[in-house]
Amino acid sequence: MSKCCGSKEKKLESKDTCKSAKGEKHKETCSSKQGRNGPFAHFKNMIQNCLNYANESKSKGKKIVGIMCEYTPRELIMAAGGIPVCLCGGSVKTIPAAEEHLPSNLCPLIKSTYGYLVKKSNPFLNMADLVVAETTCDGKKKMYELMAESVPMYVLELPQKEDNKDSYNHWLIELRKFKSELENRLGVKITNKKIRDAIKIMNRERALRRNLASFMKLDSPPLTGRELLNFKSSISGICEDFRQYEKAQKILKDEKNKQKQSSKVRVLMTGVPMVYGAEKVIDIVESNGGLVVCMENCTGLKPIFEDVDEDAEDPIEALAKRYFRIPCALMTKNERRLEWLRTMAKEYRPQCIIELIWQACLTYDVEAYKIKRFAEKELKVPYLRIETDYSPSDSAQITVRVEALFETVRGKTKKKS
Repeated sequence: MSKCCGSKEKKLESKDTCKSAKGEKHKETCSSKQGRNGPFAHFKNMIQNCLNYANESKSKGKKIVGIMCEYTPRELIMAAGGIPVCLCGGSVKTIPAAEEHLPSNLCPLIKSTYGYLVKKSNPFLNMADLVVAETTCDGKKKMYELMAESVPMYVLELPQKEDNKDSYNHWLIELRKFKSELENRLGVKITNKKIRDAIKIMNRERALRRNLASFMKLDSPPLTGRELLNFKSSISGICEDFRQYEKAQKILKDEKNKQKQSSKVRVLMTGVPMVYGAEKVIDIVESNGGLVVCMENCTGLKPIFEDVDEDAEDPIEALAKRYFRIPCALMTKNERRLEWLRTMAKEYRPQCIIELIWQACLTYDVEAYKIKRFAEKELKVPYLRIETDYSPSDSAQITVRVEALFETVRGKTKKKS
């Protein structure tokens, strides 16, 4: 694993973030002339960057391991010398092909992901040596049965009960079995040292992303929620990404005191993940007077909110404890989600909450009632539930509802004034 990723420094700002593990300068990506466009442009080109990285890694004999849920510890894949790649589909164009095999009223994320398989149009999936199938919902579980007919797959059974000892113990056993499966499939030995090294890399990545997200706590953030959403990668642990995270942090620090007071409505978004290509709702929100200061979902703060204990005697137990705490709607009860929302609301001070539900995502849809009650009764902020799919056909309707929400927020603000 590259030294540039596994820094032991607690402080994330290095004197020269443009140096590689060998101390070489990265002239193109680290040119001072690029300024703000450097890191922002880098992550706008994220898919191509990841594809280049995957192809180069594959040519060196590394294995590509696809994942489709934040519950899968990337640390174990990295400790096995593999490259963890998120395969969640965000394209509406692949859905018709999927509907030849899957019901049309299924979650668009499931259909889009499977559609890539049918069309053979996802190069990451095409080159995957293994796909980890996480049992998040019934729709995904049944889709995996079809996918397994043409790709090598391992099913990772996720826990269901929050703060339940038996559920946790089962989850710990699942991670130990997953470690053994990776060793057998990839022909390697995963040592505790390799796992700890991977934990350090992932903790560093989480910390870098949290630092960027913390700029949204300001009264006048120097970036938008959409720009922050772009600051993630389909592949974890890429050193150039780390350098660009650090550059972005430095640039935003310089810009934060130059921002004018924002008049936009501060929004906390929760619910389902907004994977690459499926960002229409956040675009609508921020094009109509909103500023998404916090995203609680799996493409936001949820996977980076907590680190893994780097010094634990048993690193797999440390992984199990950390990932068991992810407040996904598959959990019952899912009280931890309310705890995290409470903390995020205090830190990011949203004026309203918007919950995004992908069509037919029953777990989040049922849980939406609790989130609405929590927002309106405890946080005392307006709440809007948006159920949609990847199609742009309902964009105008969503825009009207978002505008009405913001009028309500402004009305409340005037009353308080």
